Amino acid sequence: MEEALSNFWSKITSRMEPAVFFGSAFVVILFCIFGGFFTDTSASVFEAAQKWVSTNLGGYYMVITSGFLLFTLWLGLGPFRKVKLGPPDSKPDYSTLSWLCMLFSAGMGVGIVFWGVAEPISHFTDPPFAQAESQAAVGEAMRYSFFHWGLHPWAIYIILGVSLAYFHFRHKLPLAPRAILYPIFGRKVMEGPVGHAVDILCVVGTLLGVSTSLGLGAMQVNSGVSSFSDIPTDKITQISLIGIITAIATVSVVVGLKQGIRRLSQFNLIMTVVLLLFVFVMGPTWFILELMSTSIVEYFQFLPQMSLFDSFEEESDWQATWTYYYWGWWISWSPFVGIFIARISKGRTIGEFVFYVLLLPSLFTFFWFATFGGTALHAQMNGSEIAQVVDENVGFSLHALLQDLPLASITLVWATLAIMVFFITSSDSGSFVDDMVTSGGHPNPAKPQRVFWAVSEGAVAATLLLVGGLSAIQNASISMGAVMSLVLVLACFALVKSLRRDQK
Repeated sequence: MEEALSNFWSKITSRMEPAVFFGSAFVVILFCIFGGFFTDTSASVFEAAQKWVSTNLGGYYMVITSGFLLFTLWLGLGPFRKVKLGPPDSKPDYSTLSWLCMLFSAGMGVGIVFWGVAEPISHFTDPPFAQAESQAAVGEAMRYSFFHWGLHPWAIYIILGVSLAYFHFRHKLPLAPRAILYPIFGRKVMEGPVGHAVDILCVVGTLLGVSTSLGLGAMQVNSGVSSFSDIPTDKITQISLIGIITAIATVSVVVGLKQGIRRLSQFNLIMTVVLLLFVFVMGPTWFILELMSTSIVEYFQFLPQMSLFDSFEEESDWQATWTYYYWGWWISWSPFVGIFIARISKGRTIGEFVFYVLLLPSLFTFFWFATFGGTALHAQMNGSEIAQVVDENVGFSLHALLQDLPLASITLVWATLAIMVFFITSSDSGSFVDDMVTSGGHPNPAKPQRVFWAVSEGAVAATLLLVGGLSAIQNASISMGAVMSLVLVLACFALVKSLRRDQK
């Protein structure tokens, strides 16, 4: 028995970076205890942190995310666009289609399904500038939805993704955030306490980012199931759903990247596209096409203004509720998505990486919001009560839209299943990334660690729901993103320095 336990422990620790694993685990356990047993205090702390960041760092958020987008465009079009992420003769490990399926499922996850109807309707009834529920508010609603889900988030992901892919596949550095320290500070700093601190920060950031998505997913799955059953919509049900789906995600992450996550991502994309095409065909098709084409033009026309604008009235919290929340969420997600897409991007050039990761998911997102948001806006302007549903239960907004379309009994179940699969792919991809970081950047971490991080993500998501639901999720994302942005700035400098040195 003692020998078996010893062998089991050796198997776990053989690929473990103890300082990072136990440091991250300590922070996660502390967070869950604090949030679970001191819910009122923790909710107040999250809210105070969010208000401080929004008040003092709002302008910083706007400038830094726009800077990331400009840097990404320079990478894709500049002198290093033909540099390979790996040796010059390396080939991609995955087909372009499989690669795109995985990066899209990881990069947007359940959030795009959650907000596809709710965000455009929310902006329509409470726009930042236009008169509420006017024709001008329709255009503004779509512009800002595109803005929050378009080029900026994918540029944020690219920063860490392309940096770590280059350092890992080209220079054999660990597939962990600490690798960005090497070109600037050297191996001693990378492998020391500073490197451990960067990795711990990114693990915690990944957990909060993924847990945000899981919390949203639980709310929406609960709303979906309640639409065709007698299951109540409450926190107990949502936490139970987190437990069930976390268990399924744990099985997937133990199976591994090629057999588990890749196949789930492909299945996920099929379910999502079928639902998208159904709403596009059964909804106001010509209105959707016209709205999408007009909104894309206006998106690029107003992009500079939206990217740098930080002058809403002091009494308005619109920008904190939406733009700051999204920038914090995307930055919190950046270690997770960045490391994950770095892991699957060997053999691609920097230019190819930037083109596919920046443009194709953004275009798909535009089509998604134009279809679901456009259908919802059209219904609202023609007497529907979707806006009231969004105001009362934002998690039910997609299902409320589907109830107004044909075959509702089928599509309600289909949409709920699609959300659950999104839920699972986000969880297992996030667990896989946390495993890699806490195992010192090993691309195939030990399975017991994978189980631990999958369960931890579910625990953090449940804690956020207990603390305060959607508002707690938003506050945690905004606060964490401010700290994580410093890691991305460092990654930009490290990548440029390394590329220039290698070209000499």
